[in-house]
Amino acid sequence: MDLSVIIPVYNEELSIKPLYEAIQNALEGLNLTYEILFIDDGSLDNTFLNAKRIAEKDMHLKVVKLKRNYGQTMGLHAGFQNALGKIIVTMDGDLQNDPDDIEKMMEEINKGNDIVLGWRHDRKDRLISRKIPSKIANWLISRLTGVPVKDNGCAIRAYRAEIIKKFPMYSEMHARKFGSSKYGLSRIYKVMIDMVALKIIFTFFYLPLYGFGLFAMIFGVLAVLAMILGLLQMLMYPGTSLVTIMGTTLLLGSLSFFLLFLGMISDLIYQSGDIKIERLLKNRRMNKKLFYSFRRSN
Repeated sequence: MDLSVIIPVYNEELSIKPLYEAIQNALEGLNLTYEILFIDDGSLDNTFLNAKRIAEKDMHLKVVKLKRNYGQTMGLHAGFQNALGKIIVTMDGDLQNDPDDIEKMMEEINKGNDIVLGWRHDRKDRLISRKIPSKIANWLISRLTGVPVKDNGCAIRAYRAEIIKKFPMYSEMHARKFGSSKYGLSRIYKVMIDMVALKIIFTFFYLPLYGFGLFAMIFGVLAVLAMILGLLQMLMYPGTSLVTIMGTTLLLGSLSFFLLFLGMISDLIYQSGDIKIERLLKNRRMNKKLFYSFRRSN
């Protein structure tokens, strides 16, 4: 199969039919075999039933229902696992992405690109609560990852299946025609936590002993300071109970040794293991032709 279009949906009962029709109209004119996958992320309305009714009449449409609301990342992951196409396109379920862009993205993939990313031009979102936080988040993520992606929040993307299925999925702002927005300022703290986690991964992935050793040294210094404080307290106030301070010293010291040992084990695993991510990053083709961005005028 040539193409799989994956759309995670959550409480989108009003947009399911027009979304399907828009995608179907965009794909009918393309000379390729395709499938459309709606991933129902535990919707509480009639999203699944509406999608199921359409799937009963069109074999191109598949519907995957998750047991509960896991979030967009897991929805995409479920779609990737069920997709049969050589090229995978992802979209939002709220009609903010134009399915006619799929043809342009396919053209770029066929030119030899492995990943094609869209970005939202002339967004109609609110300035303070949506646009400004989005620009800040995109700048921070680009600085952190070193990948010059203009709009990390744009869901319409195309991938070669052989590439995206190798990527691990980690734990996501939208203008809408139906329903209510699921993203906004409340998600900032989650994005910040994700960025901290990514920073730790990117910094210590190739030097696990250094990473764990750094924290081991910090806790070791705290253990020594706690022990010195205990000794001073014993000299200055004879007879005072030292259970708490000595217990803290023992705990900090044990944690320091544990982290150091964990770092040594991790370094041995890294040095002797087959690191697929490292090979992927060093792949000449991925480095030369990884990203292509396009924009819409609407």
